Amino acid sequence: MTTPPAPKKDPMKSFRGIMAGTLILEAIVVALALPVVAKLGGGVGTGTGYLVLGLIVAFIVTCGLLKRPWAVWIIAALHVVMIASLFLMTALGVIGILFTLVWAYLLWLRRDVAKRMAEGRLPSQQP
Repeated sequence: MTTPPAPKKDPMKSFRGIMAGTLILEAIVVALALPVVAKLGGGVGTGTGYLVLGLIVAFIVTCGLLKRPWAVWIIAALHVVMIASLFLMTALGVIGILFTLVWAYLLWLRRDVAKRMAEGRLPSQQP
């Protein structure tokens, strides 16, 4: 039994770019919640404001950790925090639910690409 040839380009490297782009988009969307916190959440200097600022920083920092195998667990933990914040600020919880669905789809795509790469069915592995 022969092993399939390795792809010329690493498909997971480009997938990390997609994940980093999604994290940056998520940081931008969460940052857009700051005016809502300022008006409805008691101000940016409250616990809700610090939660939003912490999530923004965490999403940006996580972009640099995507090469690590445990980075997906950090992303999952951040989304658990966002969904749990549904009780503090409904808008932030809804954003967390929507982006959790996006990440579930991205991780399903990553699993599919890894399976195709192991089977040798990627276009870059064809002769």
